[in-house]
Amino acid sequence: MSARPEKALVFAAGLGTRMRPITLTVPKPLVRVGGRTMLDHMLDRLDEAGVEEAIVNVHWLADQVEDHLRDRTAPRIKISDERDELLDQGGGIVKVLDEFHGKPFFICNTDALWVGESEPQVARLARAWDGARMDVLLLLAETRTSIGVDWRGDFCRDAQGRLRRPGPGETAPFVYSGVGIIKSSLFADRPLEPFRLAPFFFAAAERGRLFGLTLEGRWLHVGEPEMIEQAEKIYASAATV
Repeated sequence: MSARPEKALVFAAGLGTRMRPITLTVPKPLVRVGGRTMLDHMLDRLDEAGVEEAIVNVHWLADQVEDHLRDRTAPRIKISDERDELLDQGGGIVKVLDEFHGKPFFICNTDALWVGESEPQVARLARAWDGARMDVLLLLAETRTSIGVDWRGDFCRDAQGRLRRPGPGETAPFVYSGVGIIKSSLFADRPLEPFRLAPFFFAAAERGRLFGLTLEGRWLHVGEPEMIEQAEKIYASAATV
């Protein structure tokens, strides 16, 4: 039986430039939607899935994020301080890699929200993880029904759940929701420097070891100010169902 992820890395260090002017004074993870900060929405998802520890990296307006998390106990919070240098997602992983003790772990963006699920989706993702076949498992959302998707999707998927990048001019039926599981071993030999995470997904796809699980619910990509009002309406509608 393959090891299950026990910890998570939550990416909260970004500059949030697409969310300006809001993020000139408030870090993007602390923007509120549906009565909760986006960061708390993600931490709540991890908590309901039984994740005991979440590492949250900080850079932009880091003091605000740290102050906000000071009293949070579930999941238990550790801060990865990137005030001196923003490491991008890849470098952010390398900085805290020892925390995962060689085991797979959750990766989580904070602008990924969803409504309408019938069961905890992060727990579903954990149950679907199979380290014998997978290097990366991503929680996917349908491109056509998601809110805030202004691109042609991210991935196509075969009957076994393996993912590939779309070809030129091809519209991909799925987008990456911002939550996944990834193996620690992929980063074992990487230096501590800023680098992107996406190439690791694409390399895993080339090896036939990138898989996807479809989200049950409606995905909301709250990446720009105009999306906040629309997301609020969807949250309000979901609360009355």
